[in-house]
Amino acid sequence: MSVVRLLAFAFLAVAAPLRAQEHAVPAEAGAHAKEVDIITPHITDAHAIDYPCWNHGSLVCEAELPRWKPINIGGHLVDISPTKHVVMLLIAAALCCIVLITAARAHARHTHTIGRPKGFAAGIEAMVLYIRQEVAIPNLGPHGERFAPFILTLFFFILFANLLGLIPYGSTATGNISVTATLAIITFLVIEAAGIRAQGIGYLNTIFYWNKELPIVMRVLMFIIMTPVEFIGKLTKPFALMIRLFANMTAGHIVVLALIGLIFAFKSYVIGVAPALVAVAIMMLELFVAFLQAYIFALLAAVFIGQIREAHH
Repeated sequence: MSVVRLLAFAFLAVAAPLRAQEHAVPAEAGAHAKEVDIITPHITDAHAIDYPCWNHGSLVCEAELPRWKPINIGGHLVDISPTKHVVMLLIAAALCCIVLITAARAHARHTHTIGRPKGFAAGIEAMVLYIRQEVAIPNLGPHGERFAPFILTLFFFILFANLLGLIPYGSTATGNISVTATLAIITFLVIEAAGIRAQGIGYLNTIFYWNKELPIVMRVLMFIIMTPVEFIGKLTKPFALMIRLFANMTAGHIVVLALIGLIFAFKSYVIGVAPALVAVAIMMLELFVAFLQAYIFALLAAVFIGQIREAHH
């Protein structure tokens, strides 16, 4: 979400009544409808991206993204045209590669020359070591180091995607339920693959409840009752990951939009000062939440992988 765009529109909303007095009622209605429509793009996807410019008193313009012909999959037309959130995901992936590869090369160069990393490389190393040593490995279980790169990738990718929504002209891709659902599904597949690799045929015990210590009648009864529970339990893990990230990244934007909306409602510079200051404070909180949600997603992914592997060890 772009703070520059919100404040620019807030300024225009305050000044709009002065210009609207010179027009007839239909023009006022059209202007009001336009003012309402400028809020939703900050929390929804679109086929256009924002860029800085001077446009009739505003500091933002929109560039249309290319539209591709839908493809037919199983009799259903699927639109695979790039959207604003797709662009943000690509930027987040590029930033991950640029930042981490640059830090790794600087780390090797500094270690070779002075025996230790310094500056930017040292800061990235501290983050990587903390996530690997304190979050991933303790929760992944014995010999879980092979999954540490996946946990680190989740953390940094989600972190950059979250932060892109806090800069001017940016957008929070993780505020899209489709994006968080995809991340959750990928994590779910890794969790189940880790369980199959660790347990082999014993993996079926994580789906079909069969307690050999019970009498045969109770064993069958518990199998009928607990098997659906075990299966649903598997699905609730990615569902929790999906909803938690989506809700937290959307909630902060909604609060900021509600505060900025007070400026639109009262159309007063005096009353608009307080909502603007509180909105800035909320944005500072969202900066913390961006790191926190990336950390929680990575932590829970490591915990779920460790749990399914622990049954074998």
